[in-house]
Amino acid sequence: MRKFDTKVQHLKYKVLREVARQAWSDTLLKNVLEIPKIIVPGNTPTMRCCVYKERAILEERVKLAMGGKDDDENIIQVIDIACDECPVGGYEVTNACRGCLAHRCEDVCKRGALSFDENHVAHIDKSKCVECGACAKVCPYTAIVSRKRPCQNACKIKAISMDENKAAKIDDEKCISCGACVYQCPFGAITDKSYILNVVDLLKKSLADKEYKLYAVVAPSISSQFTYAKLGQVITGLKELGFHTVIEAALGADMVAQAESKELAEKEFLTSSCCPAFVAYIEKNFPDLVQFVSHNPSPMTAISKYIKDTDKNAKIVFIGPCTAKKAEAHKENVKKYIDAVLTFEELQALFDSRDIDITSLEEGVLDNASYYGRIFARSGGLADAVAEGLKEQGLDKDFTLKAVSCDGIEQCRIALLKKSKNLLDANFIEGMACSGGCIGGAGCLTHGEKNKLDVDKYGKEALEKTIADAVSVLK
Repeated sequence: MRKFDTKVQHLKYKVLREVARQAWSDTLLKNVLEIPKIIVPGNTPTMRCCVYKERAILEERVKLAMGGKDDDENIIQVIDIACDECPVGGYEVTNACRGCLAHRCEDVCKRGALSFDENHVAHIDKSKCVECGACAKVCPYTAIVSRKRPCQNACKIKAISMDENKAAKIDDEKCISCGACVYQCPFGAITDKSYILNVVDLLKKSLADKEYKLYAVVAPSISSQFTYAKLGQVITGLKELGFHTVIEAALGADMVAQAESKELAEKEFLTSSCCPAFVAYIEKNFPDLVQFVSHNPSPMTAISKYIKDTDKNAKIVFIGPCTAKKAEAHKENVKKYIDAVLTFEELQALFDSRDIDITSLEEGVLDNASYYGRIFARSGGLADAVAEGLKEQGLDKDFTLKAVSCDGIEQCRIALLKKSKNLLDANFIEGMACSGGCIGGAGCLTHGEKNKLDVDKYGKEALEKTIADAVSVLK
């Protein structure tokens, strides 16, 4: 029964599961130093050069599973001791170089970094090379390749560099907490802080609804996760954990789509505000465009605010695919509505820390939102929902939507750059930092094209067929 894409995710899960298991039994402080030995018993190494290094790395993983350092605000962290296996070379000439007569690589290099030895083999002078890649593009043998580390390749905003010890280093001023590097690091040397202990604490202190009601607000991308079970069984599993009830963040998406379409018609240009990594990217790289970010909160915040305004005895845990949501939940205007954030990876660990086999459970019901709220989970879904919102409110008669749906942060950068130069032929930018949208989030159990199909199928199962019908239940 495969639950994860990679063994790195599985290792991360085992640490989270054991930390949560010890927390449930109030033995964490007593046994915290034993957790690495529980995960890697005996004296035979399973992943690294020796069992002692494996356990030293696991100690760091345990610390991050317990929330990490309070004085380090970035959600994304590097485990230095685990980051030592990747080559650092930039562009290199491989043995595929044939020493051709054309010398296109030499001619295209504006820095004079390319030269040929007596055997007519090309060489790159690292002191002159600026990693532009022009030489690799023109080589007829594709003999010049980039040896960038996976984390650097994954980070399209160039927030990752190497420190003096050749370990990855994150520039917190650039980082948008999207977690792309977390998922792509083959050694799991980059990971996100976990607040799973906060959730265990909230569940225990609720005393089965006696002290307060703990709501689980689940992202619509949950429909593409937990592929080994049925969605209704996941919902029942959450209640087995001790949550009072489960609410769809997609209902918050319906609220946002209705309000955002109205705001767009009034202002005539907007960028979406649903993806916290996209919003952070605008704030850090296009400050002049911050004025165009929708004033509506994200679906997570919108529905959580409604719940807390309605039920003064409520506490809320958001569960989704996104590491950036953890950062969003710490913002001053958001933290009063969100008590903790879990990823789907962490939810799986939480289930197993209580030995809950969700496949054995009856199916619960989750039906709070419309088709349009649910498809927020994939790229293009938000734009479709805004179009529907305009139509339902009769705003499309005087305003024509011209949306650009940005699938991944690179497409976001292009759209924002065009807008900053008044070259964008659109009046609405839907920004999704992760490839595919929320279904490509770093905290997902699985990533793949099938996830988009699952989300669309889930959307079509909604009883509420319009945004207005879904939002009307709130009144």
